[in-house]
Amino acid sequence: MEEPEYLLTDQGRNIAFHRRGGTEPGIVFLGGLQSDMTGTKAMFLDDWAERSGRAFLRFDYSGHGQSSERFEDGCIGDWAADAMAAISALTRGRQVLVGSSMGGWVSLLVARAMPSKVAGLVGIAAAPDFTEDSMWAGFSDDQKAELASVGRVEQPSDYGDPYVITRRMIEDGRNQLVLRDPLALPFPVRLLQGTADTDVDMTVALRLLDHAQGDDIRLTLVKGADHRFSDPDCLAMIQAAIEQVLARL
Repeated sequence: MEEPEYLLTDQGRNIAFHRRGGTEPGIVFLGGLQSDMTGTKAMFLDDWAERSGRAFLRFDYSGHGQSSERFEDGCIGDWAADAMAAISALTRGRQVLVGSSMGGWVSLLVARAMPSKVAGLVGIAAAPDFTEDSMWAGFSDDQKAELASVGRVEQPSDYGDPYVITRRMIEDGRNQLVLRDPLALPFPVRLLQGTADTDVDMTVALRLLDHAQGDDIRLTLVKGADHRFSDPDCLAMIQAAIEQVLARL
């Protein structure tokens, strides 16, 4: 497999990335919590970009994949800063952001902070505000006490090792919330959500749809699809959603 390039951020983090030149606006894939840029969706889009001649960027947040730092030292604000640094340094003009799970939240933070760089957005099981509304809200009193005293708790994961949730991640997450204040998305937005997703309930997608402000925002619910959203039919829906956004520009 081709070795990644690296971007050194102002915070001193080395962000691993792959990019393709091609037609603009380009596509930027933003992965989920503890995922990386070699996952099924990222590689599917890389192949699609190569076939279609579309500019494409995929990268690993710090503490993820081939980038520097430890996962447990990171937080949403760090990973959003990584995304903004990568988009600023490695892309030209406006981009279509494709955010999966946590990447959906990061995409919204990028859109809020850098609106001039965003041409459109595709959310795949987008998980805005999950540190507060899912993790913290779901912790038992014992887990909250452990977080306060030890600074971390572990949660089981269907995708490998347990998630290490730190007090810093929870506290920083409260500074990154996007569903409490007005959220302007003045560009084409396509949201995809499976009804069998046990990590991000479809009520999150409905809440985002209701909360976001924009004239071209659509949500597609896929009966029976899970959080991975990576079978052939789901991958085809992701491609179609990106092509819809591009066609609207």
